[in-house]
Amino acid sequence: MRYIFFILISLGSYSTYSQVKSSTDSLFNQRYFEDQFYIGITYNFIGNKPDDLKQRNLSYGLQAGLIKDIPLNNSGTRALGVGFGLALNTYYSNLIVREISDGFSYDISGISNLKRSKLETHLIEFPIEFRWRNSTPTEYKFWRVYTGFKFGYIIGARSKLVTSDFKDGFFNTDISNFQYGPTFNFGYNTFNVHIYYALSDLFDDQAQISGEQLGFRPLRVGLIFYIL
Repeated sequence: MRYIFFILISLGSYSTYSQVKSSTDSLFNQRYFEDQFYIGITYNFIGNKPDDLKQRNLSYGLQAGLIKDIPLNNSGTRALGVGFGLALNTYYSNLIVREISDGFSYDISGISNLKRSKLETHLIEFPIEFRWRNSTPTEYKFWRVYTGFKFGYIIGARSKLVTSDFKDGFFNTDISNFQYGPTFNFGYNTFNVHIYYALSDLFDDQAQISGEQLGFRPLRVGLIFYIL
């Protein structure tokens, strides 16, 4: 799935923005629709984590989806966006996850020959945005500020551990499937900054280190491309 996201991002950089106007009786009462598709790439920071847990390598995220644009005024400068999408997020750190007979064990004491420890999640996402832009029915380059909320459901999570001696990978079910948090997108024309902060922990109560819940609240910062 990640290769599909990379192809979409490559195509998105060459896409031009177009606008669709709905016909009305008055030239001053023209409504149009914007930004129907989105593609994004982020760097994923890990918040709400134990002090000894450190990020390693490049923790990246990919997202793509469709948004229904609903104008809220006749000029089209304010709108509501309701969407559906898919996302892939990875988190590299020194967290050691092992599959045991009655679940999973977690440790951050470190392994001398650790090469890579990764958690990968696949989500269905439902973004809701309040949209402000200074566009017109004929202006394709404009400023935008989109704020909102994103709800997500993790349909699969996988932990992977790589050392100089062995590799181990398995599906991790100690995940809080329902995810949510605010979003803020702003920019001009093609390139727009995307920020998302989770208000929900990535791990559930079963994931603990020394009797304390592991937590994890992702902060994702990157670029998002909107395409009609």
